[in-house]
Order: sequence, then C-alpha cells, then structure tokens
Amino acid sequence: MSTALIIVDIQNDYFPNGKMELSNPEKAAANAAKVLEWFRQNNKDNIFHIQHIASSPELGFFLPNTEGAELHETVLPLEHENIIVKNFPNSFLKTDLESKLREKDVTKIVVVGMMTHMCIDATVRAAVDLGFETTLIEDACATRELSYQDKVVPAEQVHFAFVSALKSMYANVISTEDFLK
Repeated sequence: MSTALIIVDIQNDYFPNGKMELSNPEKAAANAAKVLEWFRQNNKDNIFHIQHIASSPELGFFLPNTEGAELHETVLPLEHENIIVKNFPNSFLKTDLESKLREKDVTKIVVVGMMTHMCIDATVRAAVDLGFETTLIEDACATRELSYQDKVVPAEQVHFAFVSALKSMYANVISTEDFLK
C-alpha cells in the first residue's frame, strides 16, 4: 500500500493578473508547496502534477502554449515527477492518472490544488469512486466567488461549502499543519 500526492491545476492563470484569478491563490500554493516538500523528502516517487490545458478557446484560460497554462513556480515539478495533462475538471477522465497510480500500488491519495468547487471536487469524488482512500488538504486549495442570478457567494463560503460536502462522505479533510505533524 502506498500514498501519492496529486497537485491539481496550480497554474499561472489562477494568480494575480491571470485569466481566472482566484481568491488567495498564493496562500494555497504556499501550503501546497509545504506538502510537496514533505512528499519529496518522504515519498518522492509518488508525486503527480496535474496540468489543465483547455481543449477549446471558449474556456478563456489555460489556453495551450500560454504562460497562463504553465504550472506555477511554487510547485514546479522536478525532472522525475509525473506530469499528467488533462482537459476536464476530473483529473482521472481521459488521462492515465489511474493507471499510473495502480502501477505504483497506490491505494491512498492526498489532494491539493485549485479550484475547490470545480477540479478539486471532481477529482476527489472520482478518486473515491475508483477506490482510493482520499485526503484533502483544504488550506492548500483555493477557489473564487460564484454567482447565480442575483445571488453572489463569496469565495470563502464556496470553499467551505465544497470542503464540507467532501468531508461528509468522500475525503478525510485536514489542514496543512495537521498533515505535516
């Protein structure tokens, strides 16, 4: 039994001046970098960087061959670390992530990244459906404000609503500090 780190979409377009700026991406990325460093020291063979590349320009961000689609400097992969390119919110959909995890006998995953309400939610739910015991490090994730009709939901409420839903049946949800203990 083995544990892997999945770093989802910590890419330049989510940071200030990017095409899909999130709320407090720097804090989430800094926490993700701490978790990444822990894995590099304790489990270096099971690190997976997920990079979303837009399959259509209508998405408006993560466009192919742009600086915005590049992985952010806080979590840049080392040469031996895995990079999985995806085109959908779910990191497992039409990628080889699951097969690579199975090849390494991974049964547990730790998830960090962006956006809580979209790619983190989709990836965590899919991981559990595929039988992986999943831990979500909530303060190593970031999201943005959402709206529907005339209702605006602040980013912090979006984040905690999704984290709470995932904690109820899908994932062990903890902080970076608790993980590093």
